[in-house]
Amino acid sequence: MKFLILLATLLASSLQSPTGPKSFDEIIDYVNSLDTTWKAGKNFDDSYTLEDIKVKLGALEEPNLVYPKHEIDENIEIPESFDSREAWPHCASIKEIRDQGSCGSCWAFATVEAISDRICIASEGKQQVEISAQDMVTCCSSCGMGCHGGWPSAAWSYYVHTGLVSGGLYNSKKGCQPYSIAGCEHHATGHLPPCKKDYDPTPKCEHKCAAGYNATYKEDKHYGSKTYGFSNDNKALQADIMKNGPVVAAFTVYNDFLQYKSGVYHRTSGTVAGGHAVKIIGWGVENGVDYWLVANSWNEDWGDKGLFKIKRGQNECGFEAQIAAGLPKL
Repeated sequence: MKFLILLATLLASSLQSPTGPKSFDEIIDYVNSLDTTWKAGKNFDDSYTLEDIKVKLGALEEPNLVYPKHEIDENIEIPESFDSREAWPHCASIKEIRDQGSCGSCWAFATVEAISDRICIASEGKQQVEISAQDMVTCCSSCGMGCHGGWPSAAWSYYVHTGLVSGGLYNSKKGCQPYSIAGCEHHATGHLPPCKKDYDPTPKCEHKCAAGYNATYKEDKHYGSKTYGFSNDNKALQADIMKNGPVVAAFTVYNDFLQYKSGVYHRTSGTVAGGHAVKIIGWGVENGVDYWLVANSWNEDWGDKGLFKIKRGQNECGFEAQIAAGLPKL
């Protein structure tokens, strides 16, 4: 039912989108002609279509989602800028840009990335672990449809109730369950082959660790203690990031976003491409424009070395409406 609601919402949004440039080249020329807060550029081969790109987006809309309340210090002073990489330089996971490959698993990647960061932060650096996107994508049936999309809030709940093992990227041989889908170029030109024009099938859920790993699947589990979120409550969100670390945002992607190169993104044109989940690591101000600093999961060849900035304070593309977070159980 949720998937059908998503399709209906995307269709309605597409029909309501303003007319404007249609091709990717036209979008690039249009954005750059505006001399706005961000720059666009060619990111992929002319053979790609919007339909090819839609399948790489995997955050499903969560209608009528109500997040559990999370108390914060209302008197906390929010600085003009904040970067989790600088606040916790001893946490290597915060600096890592992962790659979801040809799979609509952004919902899982953003969540396990934030979980990894928060474990390090809560343990004051004593626990440095890469939580497995493979375990989340393949085994959380309540989270959605694996490589065909999922819900970040459900992913956090799965971490609390079922737990997740460790696991690095494809071919990393790190952790209990490394990712089994190869990295690729997501709408960018780089050192990897281009992503496929369709999803890889969701790998099979396996309750075991890779051969040679020094613990069992059960022994390697990490659990959360609670899950919560924020909806258009930016001060509380910023206070939580400053205390506990990065969070997950789900937002609507328009096809101009796919051409992002630098600056502070805001929608200028284009129709709905789909939903996407990413990790917020901080915020700041650039040329008078407030922004969120965000880590994507399309490797470092996309955007600004795998990062992007998006306008803050106006719920740009629904970015501030569905923020999911949680705390680890140490």
